[in-house]
Amino acid sequence: MTATSYRRIAVLDIGKTNAKVVVLDAGTGAEIAVLKRPNVTIKTGPYPHYEIEALWSFALDALKRLAHEPGFDAISITTHGAAAALLDRDGGLAMPVIDYEHEYPEAIRDAYTALRPSFDETFSPRLSMGLNVGAQLHYQKSAFPEEFDKVATILTYAQYWTARLTGVTANELTSLGCHTDLWNPRAGDYSSLIDRLGIRGLMAPIRSAFDALGPVLPEIAAELGLGAPVPVYCGIHDSNASLLPHLVHRAAPFAVVSTGTWVINFGVGGDLDHLDQKRDALANVDAYGRAVPSSRFMGGREFEILSAEIGPVDENAAQPAIGPVIEKGMMLLPNIASGSGPFPGMASRWIGAEESNRRERHAAACLYLALMTDACLGLIGAKGPVIVEGPFALNETYLKLLAALAGREVLALPGSTGTSQGAALLTGIRPIFGAETHVPPAEIAGLAAYRDRWYAAME
Repeated sequence: MTATSYRRIAVLDIGKTNAKVVVLDAGTGAEIAVLKRPNVTIKTGPYPHYEIEALWSFALDALKRLAHEPGFDAISITTHGAAAALLDRDGGLAMPVIDYEHEYPEAIRDAYTALRPSFDETFSPRLSMGLNVGAQLHYQKSAFPEEFDKVATILTYAQYWTARLTGVTANELTSLGCHTDLWNPRAGDYSSLIDRLGIRGLMAPIRSAFDALGPVLPEIAAELGLGAPVPVYCGIHDSNASLLPHLVHRAAPFAVVSTGTWVINFGVGGDLDHLDQKRDALANVDAYGRAVPSSRFMGGREFEILSAEIGPVDENAAQPAIGPVIEKGMMLLPNIASGSGPFPGMASRWIGAEESNRRERHAAACLYLALMTDACLGLIGAKGPVIVEGPFALNETYLKLLAALAGREVLALPGSTGTSQGAALLTGIRPIFGAETHVPPAEIAGLAAYRDRWYAAME
């Protein structure tokens, strides 16, 4: 079966918060079946790590169920970044896959800071915890030398799952190029850190995200009940999966705001010359190997925390509260989730919220997220329309505020994170977009002055 004749694509989509297996209709792009489970961190053992075997059991069970109905012709993979799998000589895990939110001892952090390449080489800022994969590898090698000596192969995370399905090991550029410190995007090669860590010989071969690495292994195919060989594609970093349909579909310049646990902002058609590493601006590498100016903050996690504190609010009732929030100067300052974003070192606090009601707090939270997104877009010099996808594309209050702040049209693509659809494109099918909501940049009274006061409050 050729790529263009695929009828249905199964996507294993492992995010930081949830894992799911999705079957997409190749002709319409619609998700026709979805099974999901939480992505759980195990706190015991040498360090906090992902529950890999439980994820594997879930993936096999879901693929088995979906192979029967509705069925699929190919499999693609997408996962969150900031993770690597370390295999032993038998192909099993030599060490657990570390949770990137684990914080390392100060001495190890300091040693890594002295070791890592400059931002001018990698366009990867020094991030907290294990958000730089290079920091993870340094920690594992420094703190657990005996275990690390058993490592025979290092894989980027999406490609670990491909390897389990096919037996073929690989690394891939979008995962190598997402703030790992391991990649030099201008040279299109590994950074100097690979040799400083002494791991060049451990790195699996680099393959294109678009490569079919092999069919599902015979024993797994039999377990799943597959009636014919099913190819498995190399896989892609989740934020780049969200970006891929737009690279295929749109001419630069434009910006993509991919929302989930993280809000990742891509300035397609921008340059790398003005990125501020101290404010979580960086370069990602797209599926074609090109560097893309990017910025981010943990907006989905922050909104989840805020929503739990505020309680349920009818979105239609919240929008009229924007005016009173601006008039009263009620505002929320960053950061709810510390350790990343355009305003590092800030501690979150409310201003003027003492007498506020639930609707006003919700509106102020949406305004906070729009201000943070607008700041991130400014850091990467984003131009052209702003495409918002994922959960925030359903938040009309946020969309209107962002369009007003950015001063240009916002296009919302609701209903999906975009990661599964993007990963499915690796098989050669064409992107199919659902209905877009166009939000023009209407003026909101007092908003420009409010933004000035918000920035001033942070000083």
